[in-house]
Amino acid sequence: MGFLRDYRAARRDEAELGLGVWRRAHDRFRRGLDRFHQILETMPDKAFAQAVVPTANALADLLPEVRAVCAEAQRTAPSTSTDIPASAGGYLNDVHRELSRAGNAMAQAAEALTMARFVRDDEAHRLEIVARRAEAVRDHVRRARELLERG
Repeated sequence: MGFLRDYRAARRDEAELGLGVWRRAHDRFRRGLDRFHQILETMPDKAFAQAVVPTANALADLLPEVRAVCAEAQRTAPSTSTDIPASAGGYLNDVHRELSRAGNAMAQAAEALTMARFVRDDEAHRLEIVARRAEAVRDHVRRARELLERG
């Protein structure tokens, strides 16, 4: 049953996101989010991990937003290659740049969480570092949405 479910999900992703730059932007974000949660699950300091859960949930809530932006971009300008489709004023380049930055920021948030595991500062400082990285992710996703809507 798992194979069939995976096959259907892959077909749905291909239909909604295509196989080009929008799909890759979405998948990169999702991989970063998965990594963040994997790190969180293996945190030895369970009290700290519990304190990070709201941030992790907020980041997870961004995945449908990223998917919606990528799906809308694919509907607007289908991509089947590594080239960003042309657009008036290059706004799709800006949308893709923000999605790419969101993926990078997600990876940096996971890295900050990893580093928090080894830093022995007070918990509030460690939480602030992770939250700051998560805020950067939210900002990039928001900007991608705004750019796509304005385009």
